[in-house]
Amino acid sequence: MTKSRPLARLAGHTQQHRGTVILASLCSVINKIFDLAPPILIGAAVDTVVMRESSILSSLGITDVHHQLWALVIASAIIWSLESLFQYFHGILWRNLAQTIQHELRIDAYSHMQSLEMAWFDEQRKGNLMSILNDDVNQLERFLDHGANDILQVATTVLVIGALFFAISWQVALFAILPIPIILWGSFRFQERIQPRYTEVRTEVGKLNAILENNLEGIITIKSFTGEAIESGRVEQASQRYRAANRSAIVMSAAFVPLIRMAILVGFCATLVYGGYLTLDGKLGVGAFSVLVFMTQRLLWPLTRLGETFDLYQRAMASTTRVLDLLEVEPVIIDGEVEVSRLAGNISFSGVDFSYPGREAIFTDLNLNIEAGRTTALVGPTGAGKTTLMRLLLRFHDPDSGKVEIDGHDLTSITMTSLRENIALVSQRITLFPGTVGENIAYGRRDATPDEVEEAARSAEAMEFISTLPDGMDTQIGEGGHRLSGGQRQRLSIARAVLKDAPILILDEATSSVDNETEAAIQRSLVRVSKGRTVLVIAHRLSTIRNADRIVVIDKGQIVEDATHDELVDANGIYSRLWAVQTGSKGAD
Repeated sequence: MTKSRPLARLAGHTQQHRGTVILASLCSVINKIFDLAPPILIGAAVDTVVMRESSILSSLGITDVHHQLWALVIASAIIWSLESLFQYFHGILWRNLAQTIQHELRIDAYSHMQSLEMAWFDEQRKGNLMSILNDDVNQLERFLDHGANDILQVATTVLVIGALFFAISWQVALFAILPIPIILWGSFRFQERIQPRYTEVRTEVGKLNAILENNLEGIITIKSFTGEAIESGRVEQASQRYRAANRSAIVMSAAFVPLIRMAILVGFCATLVYGGYLTLDGKLGVGAFSVLVFMTQRLLWPLTRLGETFDLYQRAMASTTRVLDLLEVEPVIIDGEVEVSRLAGNISFSGVDFSYPGREAIFTDLNLNIEAGRTTALVGPTGAGKTTLMRLLLRFHDPDSGKVEIDGHDLTSITMTSLRENIALVSQRITLFPGTVGENIAYGRRDATPDEVEEAARSAEAMEFISTLPDGMDTQIGEGGHRLSGGQRQRLSIARAVLKDAPILILDEATSSVDNETEAAIQRSLVRVSKGRTVLVIAHRLSTIRNADRIVVIDKGQIVEDATHDELVDANGIYSRLWAVQTGSKGAD
């Protein structure tokens, strides 16, 4: 189905501001009407000086010439004051509206983005999403700030002056408005041809932002592999493509105003010559001719701004399309309706088939039951599907067929909020947020008391290093926790999971990137926090899961072994071989 134009789509998303739009538009129109009055006053002044008692003001009852001049002064003061007042009003209204819509669109887009499934995120570039939430939303704000008012005022100018011209002399009016259809036709043609060029500009800036974001995140890797020159070249190529896309748009945009000027010249010269002949022949008054000359410029000259305004409009609409396309992405995973309180943690995967888009199947008819209150470890080679099981359990994805249940509840029937409130995740990839140590620990329980936060930190054996920080719990950790070591960040993530106090705890390679001493400390804390919980552990270091109640070995999406550590070592299967590789002695402690 073909989508409607961006402006119509935008109007549908901003209906609650219709009253403000109407009021701002009315102020813009009234401001322009008063702005067009001075040339009329100038014509009246010329008419008064030349015609004296026979001037047009005499017909209004002001017969004394001096009184006529004072009347013009008073009218000028009133008109200029009202013009200034409505300029203030439309400036305030349009700018505040621009800021409000910008804010709401950014928040709506971000909130909607968070509601989408992980499969969607897997297909996106983070830099491109950042470009939509920042650059594209800002482009719309720039248009609402100036462009909407410009369009309204140009339209008002054409209508008001056109009507005035026909009232004074319809013959001169025809010459004056002769260029307008050409200008409007050219403007719409310009709009049609430049729109795809600005769409390309927005696409290229999204790609450039994606590269920049990725490189800033991976600066350590770039430096360690001396890849600075390679990445500079990559950024230069992306920036060059962005520059070329802009250059293509600029070539067309820059040609618009000169062409419009030539059309205006025709109209102005025609008015000047024909109106002048009528005045010399006595068919048109001097004051009326003065008004026509002044008004011709006021009528046609603003049309030169159409190029700039349409340029701003097309940039805004290209950006608006990207924002609205994001807002209109339909979630594939539909939230359930059943609210569950604290679950026991009996987990069941029944007949599960699953594959990532465009890839071979990860699971085919997978069946696995996990008992509540026990620690179950998942091991196997990279790509076997261990982390995918966790993603299905958190409902980041839904199975292609089969079902996943907790305590007999199909996950598709449970609200995602209540499901995830029952699960705490400690991941290999640690995410901390700008703020204090205490705020990061309390991320999953904002209402936790300072004592509860400290107790969670003790359980994770994090208090030892927290007490050495400059401000203890109030120490700012920096973006991503870069002021802390890897082990310290991991302990904070464990403390965060402990404080959440969820009945199901997932440990996804929680100790894979820490030293032996830190691993030992983390292991001790995990033993404590695992009591009374259903714990799922994904691990490549088999020493970390040898005391698990149950170890499930997955290979190529299938469960190939399922027993305790000692039983699996004695079975001489995959687990036994992995254990032998890691310890150097099969069955050794």
